[in-house]
Amino acid sequence: MPAFAVFEPPMRAGRPAARHTDRFVFLREKFSWAAFLFGPLWMVWRRLWLVLLLYLVVLGLIEFGLRRIGIGSEVRSIVFFLIALLVGLEAVSLRRWTLLRRGWRDRGIVIADDLDMAERRFFDSWSADSAMSAAPQRSHSPVSSVGVIGLFPEPGGGR
Repeated sequence: MPAFAVFEPPMRAGRPAARHTDRFVFLREKFSWAAFLFGPLWMVWRRLWLVLLLYLVVLGLIEFGLRRIGIGSEVRSIVFFLIALLVGLEAVSLRRWTLLRRGWRDRGIVIADDLDMAERRFFDSWSADSAMSAAPQRSHSPVSSVGVIGLFPEPGGGR
């Protein structure tokens, strides 16, 4: 099943959290043919300006270095094909990095067949979590609410 990374945008001033959900981004973890075939144009389309700048600088340095040491055009073509393949494989990671750099928050991973199901699963879970956090917590145990590490669900539980 496909996996979707979920990102929450920075809150806009004066906008309630419930109206904020239409701006969430779900990135499907997959190979990007557009990034592979049209790398720089894909970066411009997605507004990945820093990624584009780094891509062009690295490509220029590699081209300069390969020409400097006398590598033939066939090998240079293979190297640039491999770089394009890498961009296609890492396209989602490049978008994720850009979103995080712009202040978006990573809200987790959702496993679903398609985008509609991923959105439904995420927001169902998200609304249930927010309802649970709004309800008052009652502890039946005198022990603090620090999680237990190990095999036993309760502190001092049987073996």
